[in-house]
Parts: sequence; structure tokens; C-alpha cells
Amino acid sequence: MNSVIPTQPPKLLDRLCERIRYRHYSLRTEQAYVHWALRFIFFHNKRHPMDMGGPEVEAFLSHLANVGNVAASTHHQALSALLFLYREVLEVDLPWMTEIGRPKKPRRLPVVPSSTEVRRVLDRIPDQTHQLMARLL
Repeated sequence: MNSVIPTQPPKLLDRLCERIRYRHYSLRTEQAYVHWALRFIFFHNKRHPMDMGGPEVEAFLSHLANVGNVAASTHHQALSALLFLYREVLEVDLPWMTEIGRPKKPRRLPVVPSSTEVRRVLDRIPDQTHQLMARLL
């Protein structure tokens, strides 16, 4: 007697991991994407992502930026994880994703002391040997 055991389709997070591995992403990327998918789902009271869309993604990302005060790179990672989830796992067309605001990394200007400021610092070094070493540097 050969009976067929009905199998359930894989769960969402299993499908996400399977797709990430298929694309040869790193283990850390897999862990991060699963983390962001879970946070997104729990943020919306365990609703399935298939039942959500642009407004829910926007609300989650806004919450991260405004309440969570996450860095721009963290915000971008969460967005990338959700993009991957919707595009690759759920196979949902994402026309609304182009409208989602993306944070900009703050531009950091290097701080370089002026030659006058350097001279003042060097002149304050009391020991001649140390002053010579500092000037050579």
C-alpha cells in the first residue's frame, strides 16, 4: 500500500531562506533579511506580507527612521530586505517601491587643521626631541 502524504507548502521565511541560498547570498545577508522580514511582520501585528503593500512598507520604514533613529545604511538594508521579499519570494510587482523615500547618507567633510593651527600645537610641545619628531610627522 503506497499512500501519498500531503505536504504543506513551505512557510514564508523558509521560502525566503531558500531563495537567498539559491542566489548565493552570504549567511549574514540571510540572517539580516530574515530579521527585517520578521520585524516587518511583527510591526504589522503578524499580518502576512502578501496582504500588505506600499503604505505598510512606508509606515515600517518611517517608523525605523523616525522612532528607531536607525542609520541610513540600516534603513537601506531593511528596504533591500523587503524589496527582496516582495520581488523574489512573493513575486509581487512593485510599482509603489519607486515612490518610497530613501535616506541619504550625511556628507562628512574631513577636518584638516590649518598650517597656523598645526604650528601653534607644535610650538607648545616643551621637549625638543618630541617637538622634532612631531614636526617630522
